[in-house]
Amino acid sequence: MMVRMFPACSGWRQLAALALISAATALAANLQLPFRSRVEAFKGSGVWEEVRLQADFPIQQTAVLICDMWDKHWCSGATRRVEALAVRMAPVVERARARGVQIIHAPSETMAFYQDWPQRKRLLRVAKVEPPAPLGLLDPPLPIDDTAGGCDSAGDQFYTAWKREIAIISIGEADVISDDGPQIYSFLQERGIRNLLVMGVHVNMCVLNRSFAIKKMTNWGIRCVLVRDLTDSMYDPKARPYVSHERGTELVVEHIEKYWCPSMLSTDLMRALEEAR
Repeated sequence: MMVRMFPACSGWRQLAALALISAATALAANLQLPFRSRVEAFKGSGVWEEVRLQADFPIQQTAVLICDMWDKHWCSGATRRVEALAVRMAPVVERARARGVQIIHAPSETMAFYQDWPQRKRLLRVAKVEPPAPLGLLDPPLPIDDTAGGCDSAGDQFYTAWKREIAIISIGEADVISDDGPQIYSFLQERGIRNLLVMGVHVNMCVLNRSFAIKKMTNWGIRCVLVRDLTDSMYDPKARPYVSHERGTELVVEHIEKYWCPSMLSTDLMRALEEAR
């Protein structure tokens, strides 16, 4: 009996070894990502040209950050658009997670809801790493006027409507939850993560200005990429520059490509996740 068991035991060891090799290979794989950016070839001319480039991001050095995808917004139009956005975002997040990409949920001002979640507690246990001095990058004004709040739903008034991240987006066992920039930066340093794929809302507000978002992280040396088809703006077409809501969002994306970081499409991310090797 003992002799007959050895081959089976050996087989299980081989299967376990293959599983470990497969997991290690997944983490070692690179995402070949196409980016869009903008350059002012002749400085001071005000003429910006769209440029395309490609970079390889190792999966183990890359995270997805989901910004302020709340369950409800004070602006009813924003709530409807976030719901539609979450439906498109959810399969991208799930595929990235399955491929080994770290997922960071950052629904601001809702940490009380998550206080007992292990994904929240995991961040609270991270040793603090002091962020470096900011790079001091230029911060030109936005190309849209959002000073009135940006809501395009007549009569809506501000109130704290959010309690959690929208449930359409799943939170995996290995995910983390935080709305604190230095805390997230410390986590990135602990895990050796250099690249941040940013999605969520709103592109002219929280996606740029939160303590964990594009401006801060870029100034701290983290390589950010905006997933431009998984974001939206708080912009009312009745405000300058008097364009459609969709065009207002595009103008902000172009602004980010000029001054802050490149952008990419979620379809290209999905393809890269499928082809990673």
